[in-house]
Amino acid sequence: MKMLLDGEWVDRDKKINVTDPFDNSFIDTVPQASTDDAETALAAAVEGFAITKRMSVYDRAQILFKTASIIAGDLEQFARTIAREGSKTITEARKEARRTVNTLTCSAEEAKRILGETIPFDSFPGGEQRKGYYYRFPIGVILCITPFNDPLNLVAHKLGPAFAAGNSVILKPATVTPLSALRLVEAMVMAGMPPMAIQAITGYGPQIGDTLVKDERVRMISFTGGLEAGKHIASIAGIKKIGMELGSNSPVIVWHDADLDYAVESCVSGAFWAAGQNCIGVQRLYVHKDIYDTFKTRFVADTKKYKIGNKLDEKTNMGPMITEGEAKRVERWVAEAKTKGATILTGGKRDGASFEPTVLENVPEDATIHYEEVFGPTVNLYPVDDLDDAIRKANSLPFGLLAGIFTKNIDVAFKAAYELDCGGVMINESTDYRLDSMPFGGIKYSGLGREGLKFSLQEMTEPKVVCFTLPKM
Repeated sequence: MKMLLDGEWVDRDKKINVTDPFDNSFIDTVPQASTDDAETALAAAVEGFAITKRMSVYDRAQILFKTASIIAGDLEQFARTIAREGSKTITEARKEARRTVNTLTCSAEEAKRILGETIPFDSFPGGEQRKGYYYRFPIGVILCITPFNDPLNLVAHKLGPAFAAGNSVILKPATVTPLSALRLVEAMVMAGMPPMAIQAITGYGPQIGDTLVKDERVRMISFTGGLEAGKHIASIAGIKKIGMELGSNSPVIVWHDADLDYAVESCVSGAFWAAGQNCIGVQRLYVHKDIYDTFKTRFVADTKKYKIGNKLDEKTNMGPMITEGEAKRVERWVAEAKTKGATILTGGKRDGASFEPTVLENVPEDATIHYEEVFGPTVNLYPVDDLDDAIRKANSLPFGLLAGIFTKNIDVAFKAAYELDCGGVMINESTDYRLDSMPFGGIKYSGLGREGLKFSLQEMTEPKVVCFTLPKM
Protein backbone atom coordinates (compact mmCIF):
# COMPACT_ATOMS: atom_id res chain seq x y z
CA MET A 1 0.00 0.00 0.00
CA LYS A 2 1.04 3.61 -0.52
CA MET A 3 1.10 6.52 1.91
CA LEU A 4 -0.84 9.76 1.47
CA LEU A 5 1.42 12.82 1.29
CA ASP A 6 0.75 16.28 -0.08
CA GLY A 7 -2.57 15.17 -1.58
CA GLU A 8 -1.14 12.16 -3.45
CA TRP A 9 -0.77 8.45 -2.78
CA VAL A 10 2.99 7.89 -3.06
CA ASP A 11 5.47 5.02 -2.81
CA ARG A 12 9.16 4.90 -1.98
CA ASP A 13 12.06 2.68 -3.06
CA LYS A 14 12.66 1.66 0.55
CA LYS A 15 9.87 -0.56 1.87
CA ILE A 16 8.66 -1.93 5.17
CA ASN A 17 7.35 -5.49 5.03
CA VAL A 18 4.08 -6.14 6.84
CA THR A 19 3.82 -9.75 8.01
CA ASP A 20 1.38 -11.92 9.95
CA PRO A 21 2.84 -12.49 13.44
CA PHE A 22 1.22 -15.93 13.63
CA ASP A 23 3.35 -17.51 10.88
CA ASN A 24 5.46 -14.61 9.57
CA SER A 25 3.73 -14.85 6.20
CA PHE A 26 4.07 -11.80 3.96
CA ILE A 27 1.00 -9.54 3.60
CA ASP A 28 2.10 -6.32 1.88
CA THR A 29 4.62 -3.50 1.95
CA VAL A 30 4.35 0.16 2.88
CA PRO A 31 6.81 2.96 2.09
CA GLN A 32 9.64 3.63 4.50
CA ALA A 33 9.32 7.38 4.90
CA SER A 34 12.35 9.64 5.27
CA THR A 35 13.01 12.88 7.12
CA ASP A 36 12.27 14.69 3.85
CA ASP A 37 8.87 12.98 3.75
CA ALA A 38 8.20 14.18 7.30
CA GLU A 39 9.00 17.75 6.22
CA THR A 40 6.64 17.33 3.26
CA ALA A 41 3.89 16.11 5.59
CA LEU A 42 4.33 19.10 7.89
CA ALA A 43 4.14 21.67 5.10
CA ALA A 44 1.18 19.93 3.47
CA ALA A 45 -0.71 19.65 6.77
CA VAL A 46 -0.55 23.44 7.16
CA GLU A 47 -2.11 23.79 3.69
CA GLY A 48 -4.67 21.16 4.65
CA PHE A 49 -5.71 23.12 7.72
CA ALA A 50 -6.41 26.15 5.53
CA ILE A 51 -9.01 23.94 3.84
CA THR A 52 -10.52 22.07 6.78
CA LYS A 53 -11.03 25.08 9.03
CA ARG A 54 -13.26 26.66 6.38
CA MET A 55 -15.39 23.58 5.78
CA SER A 56 -18.91 23.69 7.13
CA VAL A 57 -19.93 21.52 10.05
CA TYR A 58 -22.45 19.84 7.74
CA ASP A 59 -19.79 18.89 5.20
CA ARG A 60 -17.42 17.54 7.82
CA ALA A 61 -20.16 15.49 9.44
CA GLN A 62 -21.38 14.08 6.12
CA ILE A 63 -17.88 12.90 5.21
CA LEU A 64 -17.57 11.08 8.53
CA PHE A 65 -21.04 9.53 8.17
CA LYS A 66 -20.12 8.32 4.68
CA THR A 67 -16.79 6.93 5.89
CA ALA A 68 -18.64 4.93 8.53
CA SER A 69 -20.99 3.65 5.83
CA ILE A 70 -18.09 2.57 3.60
CA ILE A 71 -16.53 0.58 6.44
CA ALA A 72 -19.87 -0.96 7.38
CA GLY A 73 -20.32 -2.08 3.80
CA ASP A 74 -16.92 -3.79 3.73
CA LEU A 75 -16.76 -4.90 7.36
CA GLU A 76 -15.37 -8.39 6.75
CA GLN A 77 -12.45 -7.16 4.68
CA PHE A 78 -11.55 -4.56 7.30
CA ALA A 79 -11.76 -7.27 9.98
CA ARG A 80 -9.50 -9.61 8.00
CA THR A 81 -6.93 -6.85 7.60
CA ILE A 82 -6.97 -6.23 11.37
CA ALA A 83 -6.63 -9.95 12.10
CA ARG A 84 -3.88 -10.65 9.60
CA GLU A 85 -1.49 -7.82 10.42
CA GLY A 86 -2.05 -7.84 14.18
CA SER A 87 -2.76 -10.18 17.08
CA LYS A 88 -6.54 -10.30 17.09
CA THR A 89 -8.62 -13.30 16.13
CA ILE A 90 -11.18 -12.77 13.40
CA THR A 91 -13.91 -12.62 16.07
CA GLU A 92 -12.05 -9.90 17.97
CA ALA A 93 -11.28 -8.08 14.73
CA ARG A 94 -14.92 -8.01 13.67
CA LYS A 95 -15.81 -6.36 16.97
CA GLU A 96 -13.14 -3.72 16.40
CA ALA A 97 -14.40 -3.02 12.88
CA ARG A 98 -17.97 -2.61 14.16
CA ARG A 99 -16.74 -0.29 16.91
CA THR A 100 -14.95 1.80 14.29
CA VAL A 101 -18.25 2.36 12.49
CA ASN A 102 -19.70 3.59 15.78
CA THR A 103 -16.66 5.78 16.51
CA LEU A 104 -16.91 7.57 13.18
CA THR A 105 -20.70 7.90 13.41
CA CYS A 106 -20.45 9.43 16.89
CA SER A 107 -17.67 11.75 15.67
CA ALA A 108 -19.99 13.00 12.94
CA GLU A 109 -22.76 13.57 15.45
CA GLU A 110 -20.44 15.38 17.87
CA ALA A 111 -19.30 17.71 15.08
CA LYS A 112 -22.73 19.31 15.39
CA ARG A 113 -22.39 19.81 19.13
CA ILE A 114 -19.29 21.97 19.37
CA LEU A 115 -21.11 24.66 21.29
CA GLY A 116 -20.26 27.94 22.97
CA GLU A 117 -22.10 30.08 25.53
CA THR A 118 -23.07 33.66 26.10
CA ILE A 119 -21.03 35.46 28.76
CA PRO A 120 -22.66 37.85 31.29
CA PHE A 121 -20.12 40.65 31.03
CA ASP A 122 -22.43 42.84 33.08
CA SER A 123 -21.99 40.55 36.11
CA PHE A 124 -19.17 42.87 37.29
CA PRO A 125 -19.30 46.68 37.46
CA GLY A 126 -17.97 48.27 34.30
CA GLY A 127 -19.38 45.62 32.02
CA GLU A 128 -22.88 47.05 31.65
CA GLN A 129 -22.35 47.98 27.99
CA ARG A 130 -20.70 44.70 27.04
CA LYS A 131 -22.31 41.68 25.39
CA GLY A 132 -20.60 38.60 24.09
CA TYR A 133 -19.99 34.91 23.94
CA TYR A 134 -17.33 32.31 23.27
CA TYR A 135 -17.10 29.70 20.57
CA ARG A 136 -14.67 26.84 20.00
CA PHE A 137 -12.29 26.83 17.06
CA PRO A 138 -9.95 24.15 15.64
CA ILE A 139 -6.37 24.37 16.84
CA GLY A 140 -4.56 23.45 13.61
CA VAL A 141 -2.29 20.56 12.70
CA ILE A 142 -2.66 17.51 14.96
CA LEU A 143 -0.02 14.77 14.97
CA CYS A 144 -1.67 11.42 15.68
CA ILE A 145 0.60 8.52 16.66
CA THR A 146 -1.27 5.24 17.00
CA PRO A 147 -0.46 1.77 18.42
CA PHE A 148 -0.63 -1.74 17.01
CA ASN A 149 -3.18 -3.28 19.33
CA ASP A 150 -6.29 -1.55 17.91
CA PRO A 151 -4.98 -0.64 14.46
CA LEU A 152 -8.31 0.61 13.09
CA ASN A 153 -10.51 1.87 15.92
CA LEU A 154 -7.81 3.78 17.80
CA VAL A 155 -6.92 5.54 14.55
CA ALA A 156 -10.60 6.45 14.12
CA HIS A 157 -10.61 7.75 17.71
CA LYS A 158 -8.04 10.34 16.67
CA LEU A 159 -8.95 11.11 13.05
CA GLY A 160 -12.71 11.26 13.65
CA PRO A 161 -12.80 14.01 16.28
CA ALA A 162 -9.81 15.86 14.82
CA PHE A 163 -11.57 16.26 11.49
CA ALA A 164 -14.98 16.81 13.09
CA ALA A 165 -13.45 19.84 14.82
CA GLY A 166 -11.96 21.20 11.58
CA ASN A 167 -8.31 20.29 12.12
CA SER A 168 -5.86 18.71 9.70
CA VAL A 169 -3.96 15.58 10.70
CA ILE A 170 -0.58 13.94 10.28
CA LEU A 171 -1.11 10.24 10.99
CA LYS A 172 1.83 8.05 11.96
CA PRO A 173 0.43 4.51 12.43
CA ALA A 174 2.28 1.68 14.15
CA THR A 175 4.98 0.31 11.88
CA VAL A 176 3.88 -3.30 12.40
CA THR A 177 0.18 -2.66 11.68
CA PRO A 178 -0.11 0.18 9.13
CA LEU A 179 -2.54 -1.45 6.68
CA SER A 180 -5.74 -0.98 8.69
CA ALA A 181 -4.93 2.70 9.20
CA LEU A 182 -4.21 3.25 5.49
CA ARG A 183 -7.45 1.51 4.55
CA LEU A 184 -9.31 3.87 6.90
CA VAL A 185 -7.66 6.87 5.25
CA GLU A 186 -8.62 5.47 1.83
CA ALA A 187 -12.23 5.23 3.00
CA MET A 188 -12.17 8.83 4.25
CA VAL A 189 -10.86 10.11 0.92
CA MET A 190 -13.49 8.04 -0.92
CA ALA A 191 -16.09 9.67 1.32
CA GLY A 192 -15.03 13.15 0.19
CA MET A 193 -12.27 14.06 2.62
CA PRO A 194 -9.93 16.60 0.99
CA PRO A 195 -6.69 14.60 0.47
CA MET A 196 -4.67 17.47 1.93
CA ALA A 197 -6.57 17.12 5.21
CA ILE A 198 -4.67 13.93 6.14
CA GLN A 199 -1.02 13.14 5.76
CA ALA A 200 -0.66 9.40 6.35
CA ILE A 201 3.05 8.72 6.72
CA THR A 202 4.49 5.24 7.27
CA GLY A 203 7.96 4.75 8.65
CA TYR A 204 10.09 4.03 11.67
CA GLY A 205 9.68 6.28 14.69
CA PRO A 206 13.42 6.84 15.27
CA GLN A 207 13.77 8.14 11.69
CA ILE A 208 10.76 10.45 11.39
CA GLY A 209 9.23 10.74 14.84
CA ASP A 210 11.38 13.47 16.35
CA THR A 211 11.06 15.63 13.24
CA LEU A 212 7.27 15.52 13.49
CA VAL A 213 7.04 15.88 17.28
CA LYS A 214 9.40 18.84 17.60
CA ASP A 215 7.99 20.96 14.80
CA GLU A 216 6.18 24.13 15.86
CA ARG A 217 3.66 23.75 13.05
CA VAL A 218 2.17 20.86 14.99
CA ARG A 219 -0.21 22.35 17.54
CA MET A 220 -1.25 19.13 19.29
CA ILE A 221 0.13 15.61 19.67
CA SER A 222 -2.33 12.80 20.28
CA PHE A 223 -0.32 9.73 21.24
CA THR A 224 -1.29 6.24 22.34
CA GLY A 225 1.57 3.95 23.23
CA GLY A 226 4.19 3.05 25.80
CA LEU A 227 5.31 5.06 28.81
CA GLU A 228 8.93 5.48 27.74
CA ALA A 229 7.93 6.73 24.29
CA GLY A 230 5.47 9.09 25.96
CA LYS A 231 8.19 10.50 28.23
CA HIS A 232 10.44 11.07 25.22
CA ILE A 233 7.69 12.86 23.30
CA ALA A 234 6.91 15.10 26.27
CA SER A 235 10.60 15.95 26.67
CA ILE A 236 11.05 17.25 23.10
CA ALA A 237 7.58 18.44 22.05
CA GLY A 238 7.93 22.06 23.03
CA ILE A 239 4.93 24.30 23.66
CA LYS A 240 1.93 22.49 22.21
CA LYS A 241 -1.03 20.53 23.50
CA ILE A 242 -0.33 16.90 24.33
CA GLY A 243 -2.86 14.13 24.81
CA MET A 244 -1.45 10.78 25.87
CA GLU A 245 -2.81 7.36 26.72
CA LEU A 246 0.15 5.45 28.10
CA GLY A 247 -1.29 2.19 29.35
CA SER A 248 -1.85 0.76 32.78
CA ASN A 249 -1.58 -2.19 35.14
CA SER A 250 -5.27 -2.64 35.74
CA PRO A 251 -6.53 -3.96 39.09
CA VAL A 252 -9.85 -5.70 39.70
CA ILE A 253 -11.27 -6.48 43.16
CA VAL A 254 -13.57 -9.51 43.47
CA TRP A 255 -15.47 -9.23 46.76
CA HIS A 256 -16.95 -12.15 48.70
CA ASP A 257 -20.52 -11.40 47.56
CA ALA A 258 -19.71 -11.20 43.84
CA ASP A 259 -21.55 -13.12 41.14
CA LEU A 260 -18.75 -15.64 40.74
CA ASP A 261 -19.82 -17.06 37.40
CA TYR A 262 -19.92 -13.65 35.77
CA ALA A 263 -16.80 -12.39 37.55
CA VAL A 264 -14.77 -15.35 36.28
CA GLU A 265 -16.12 -15.05 32.73
CA SER A 266 -15.55 -11.30 32.59
CA CYS A 267 -12.05 -11.39 34.07
CA VAL A 268 -10.82 -14.27 31.91
CA SER A 269 -11.93 -12.37 28.82
CA GLY A 270 -10.52 -9.15 30.25
CA ALA A 271 -7.13 -10.73 30.84
CA PHE A 272 -6.65 -12.49 27.52
CA TRP A 273 -8.50 -10.41 24.92
CA ALA A 274 -6.14 -9.65 22.03
CA ALA A 275 -3.48 -11.83 23.69
CA GLY A 276 -3.47 -9.47 26.65
CA GLN A 277 -2.12 -6.62 24.51
CA ASN A 278 -4.72 -4.22 25.78
CA CYS A 279 -4.16 -1.10 27.86
CA ILE A 280 -7.26 -1.87 29.95
CA GLY A 281 -6.66 -5.61 30.21
CA VAL A 282 -6.93 -7.20 33.66
CA GLN A 283 -3.46 -7.69 35.16
CA ARG A 284 -4.00 -7.81 38.93
CA LEU A 285 -6.93 -9.65 40.55
CA TYR A 286 -7.50 -9.02 44.26
CA VAL A 287 -9.93 -11.75 45.37
CA HIS A 288 -11.56 -12.00 48.81
CA LYS A 289 -10.01 -14.89 50.75
CA ASP A 290 -13.41 -16.49 51.46
CA ILE A 291 -13.93 -17.17 47.75
CA TYR A 292 -10.31 -17.18 46.62
CA ASP A 293 -9.90 -20.95 46.16
CA THR A 294 -13.23 -21.32 44.36
CA PHE A 295 -12.53 -18.34 42.11
CA LYS A 296 -9.01 -19.60 41.36
CA THR A 297 -10.23 -23.08 40.43
CA ARG A 298 -12.88 -21.75 38.05
CA PHE A 299 -10.60 -19.08 36.59
CA VAL A 300 -7.83 -21.56 35.81
CA ALA A 301 -10.30 -24.07 34.36
CA ASP A 302 -11.73 -21.44 31.98
CA THR A 303 -8.25 -20.26 31.02
CA LYS A 304 -7.24 -23.81 30.08
CA LYS A 305 -10.12 -23.92 27.58
CA TYR A 306 -8.50 -21.21 25.45
CA LYS A 307 -7.48 -22.38 21.98
CA ILE A 308 -4.43 -20.67 20.50
CA GLY A 309 -4.00 -20.88 16.75
CA ASN A 310 -4.77 -19.44 13.35
CA LYS A 311 -6.44 -16.08 13.88
CA LEU A 312 -8.75 -16.55 10.91
CA ASP A 313 -10.11 -19.82 12.35
CA GLU A 314 -13.51 -19.12 13.92
CA LYS A 315 -12.70 -21.53 16.78
CA THR A 316 -9.50 -19.78 17.83
CA ASN A 317 -9.79 -17.91 21.13
CA MET A 318 -6.43 -16.16 21.20
CA GLY A 319 -3.83 -15.25 18.62
CA PRO A 320 -0.08 -14.59 18.93
CA MET A 321 1.61 -11.58 20.43
CA ILE A 322 2.60 -8.90 17.95
CA THR A 323 6.21 -10.13 17.63
CA GLU A 324 8.31 -13.04 18.87
CA GLY A 325 10.44 -10.49 20.71
CA GLU A 326 7.45 -9.36 22.75
CA ALA A 327 6.57 -12.98 23.56
CA LYS A 328 10.14 -13.59 24.70
CA ARG A 329 9.91 -10.53 26.98
CA VAL A 330 6.79 -11.93 28.68
CA GLU A 331 8.51 -15.30 28.96
CA ARG A 332 11.41 -13.63 30.80
CA TRP A 333 9.06 -11.78 33.14
CA VAL A 334 7.19 -14.98 34.03
CA ALA A 335 10.47 -16.83 34.62
CA GLU A 336 11.72 -14.01 36.85
CA ALA A 337 8.49 -14.08 38.90
CA LYS A 338 8.79 -17.86 39.30
CA THR A 339 12.41 -17.49 40.45
CA LYS A 340 11.23 -15.01 43.08
CA GLY A 341 8.58 -17.38 44.42
CA ALA A 342 5.52 -17.04 42.17
CA THR A 343 3.47 -20.10 41.27
CA ILE A 344 2.38 -20.72 37.68
CA LEU A 345 -1.15 -22.13 37.90
CA THR A 346 -1.45 -22.62 34.14
CA GLY A 347 0.39 -21.55 31.01
CA GLY A 348 3.83 -20.00 30.97
CA LYS A 349 5.07 -21.54 27.72
CA ARG A 350 5.98 -19.84 24.45
CA ASP A 351 5.92 -21.06 20.85
CA GLY A 352 7.34 -18.43 18.53
CA ALA A 353 5.21 -15.30 18.96
CA SER A 354 2.47 -17.24 20.75
CA PHE A 355 2.43 -17.28 24.54
CA GLU A 356 -0.01 -19.41 26.50
CA PRO A 357 -2.63 -17.63 28.61
CA THR A 358 -0.94 -17.65 31.99
CA VAL A 359 -2.24 -17.37 35.56
CA LEU A 360 0.13 -16.65 38.45
CA GLU A 361 -0.22 -16.46 42.23
CA ASN A 362 2.16 -15.67 45.08
CA VAL A 363 3.70 -12.98 42.89
CA PRO A 364 6.05 -10.81 44.98
CA GLU A 365 5.77 -7.05 44.70
CA ASP A 366 9.34 -6.73 43.44
CA ALA A 367 8.63 -8.92 40.40
CA THR A 368 8.54 -7.00 37.13
CA ILE A 369 5.30 -8.68 36.15
CA HIS A 370 3.67 -7.22 39.27
CA TYR A 371 4.66 -3.58 38.96
CA GLU A 372 5.04 -3.01 35.19
CA GLU A 373 2.41 -3.15 32.46
CA VAL A 374 2.82 -6.65 31.06
CA PHE A 375 0.91 -6.07 27.79
CA GLY A 376 0.70 -9.81 27.34
CA PRO A 377 -1.54 -12.78 28.22
CA THR A 378 -0.77 -13.08 31.95
CA VAL A 379 -2.74 -12.27 35.08
CA ASN A 380 -1.82 -12.33 38.78
CA LEU A 381 -4.11 -13.51 41.61
CA TYR A 382 -3.84 -12.11 45.16
CA PRO A 383 -6.04 -13.02 48.20
CA VAL A 384 -7.37 -10.12 50.29
CA ASP A 385 -9.77 -9.85 53.21
CA ASP A 386 -9.94 -6.12 53.97
CA LEU A 387 -11.48 -3.62 51.53
CA ASP A 388 -9.25 -0.75 52.56
CA ASP A 389 -6.22 -2.96 52.01
CA ALA A 390 -7.51 -4.12 48.63
CA ILE A 391 -8.02 -0.52 47.52
CA ARG A 392 -4.59 0.46 48.85
CA LYS A 393 -2.97 -2.36 46.88
CA ALA A 394 -4.94 -1.49 43.77
CA ASN A 395 -3.72 2.12 44.07
CA SER A 396 -0.13 1.22 44.93
CA LEU A 397 1.36 1.42 41.42
CA PRO A 398 2.07 4.59 39.39
CA PHE A 399 -0.72 3.86 36.91
CA GLY A 400 -4.39 4.79 36.96
CA LEU A 401 -6.38 4.09 33.81
CA LEU A 402 -9.31 1.85 34.77
CA ALA A 403 -10.07 -0.32 37.80
CA GLY A 404 -12.90 -2.73 38.52
CA ILE A 405 -14.82 -4.30 41.38
CA PHE A 406 -17.37 -7.10 41.58
CA THR A 407 -19.82 -6.82 44.48
CA LYS A 408 -23.53 -6.79 45.27
CA ASN A 409 -23.05 -4.37 48.18
CA ILE A 410 -23.85 -0.79 47.18
CA ASP A 411 -21.74 0.61 50.03
CA VAL A 412 -18.71 -1.37 48.88
CA ALA A 413 -19.29 -0.29 45.30
CA PHE A 414 -19.52 3.40 46.19
CA LYS A 415 -16.45 3.24 48.42
CA ALA A 416 -14.45 1.68 45.59
CA ALA A 417 -15.82 4.15 43.04
CA TYR A 418 -14.55 7.12 45.01
CA GLU A 419 -11.34 5.71 46.49
CA LEU A 420 -9.80 3.88 43.54
CA ASP A 421 -7.33 6.28 41.91
CA CYS A 422 -7.97 6.02 38.19
CA GLY A 423 -9.80 7.48 35.22
CA GLY A 424 -12.75 5.09 35.49
CA VAL A 425 -14.19 2.42 37.79
CA MET A 426 -16.09 -0.52 36.32
CA ILE A 427 -18.55 -1.96 38.84
CA ASN A 428 -19.51 -5.60 38.24
CA GLU A 429 -17.37 -5.58 35.12
CA SER A 430 -13.70 -6.15 34.40
CA THR A 431 -11.52 -3.24 33.37
CA ASP A 432 -11.72 -4.43 29.76
CA TYR A 433 -14.78 -2.35 28.95
CA ARG A 434 -14.91 0.89 27.02
CA LEU A 435 -17.80 2.71 25.42
CA ASP A 436 -16.30 4.74 22.60
CA SER A 437 -18.19 7.89 23.62
CA MET A 438 -17.23 7.85 27.31
CA PRO A 439 -14.34 9.99 28.62
CA PHE A 440 -11.34 7.71 28.43
CA GLY A 441 -7.96 8.33 29.97
CA GLY A 442 -6.02 8.01 33.16
CA ILE A 443 -4.00 9.65 35.89
CA LYS A 444 -0.41 9.28 37.04
CA TYR A 445 1.66 7.46 34.39
CA SER A 446 -1.45 6.34 32.53
CA GLY A 447 -1.60 9.55 30.56
CA LEU A 448 -2.70 13.12 29.99
CA GLY A 449 -6.12 14.36 28.91
CA ARG A 450 -9.14 12.40 27.79
CA GLU A 451 -10.29 10.68 24.63
CA GLY A 452 -13.86 9.65 23.89
CA LEU A 453 -15.40 11.61 21.09
CA LYS A 454 -17.05 14.58 22.82
CA PHE A 455 -14.04 14.83 25.13
CA SER A 456 -11.52 14.51 22.30
CA LEU A 457 -13.28 17.40 20.58
CA GLN A 458 -12.80 19.53 23.67
CA GLU A 459 -9.09 18.68 23.66
CA MET A 460 -8.79 19.37 19.92
CA THR A 461 -10.44 22.81 20.00
CA GLU A 462 -9.89 26.04 21.91
CA PRO A 463 -12.41 28.59 23.20
CA LYS A 464 -12.33 32.11 21.73
CA VAL A 465 -14.09 34.98 23.49
CA VAL A 466 -15.96 37.59 21.45
CA CYS A 467 -16.91 40.74 23.37
CA PHE A 468 -18.88 43.71 21.99
CA THR A 469 -18.85 47.07 23.75
CA LEU A 470 -22.11 48.75 22.82
CA PRO A 471 -22.83 52.48 22.79
CA LYS A 472 -24.87 53.85 25.65
CA MET A 473 -28.51 54.09 24.70
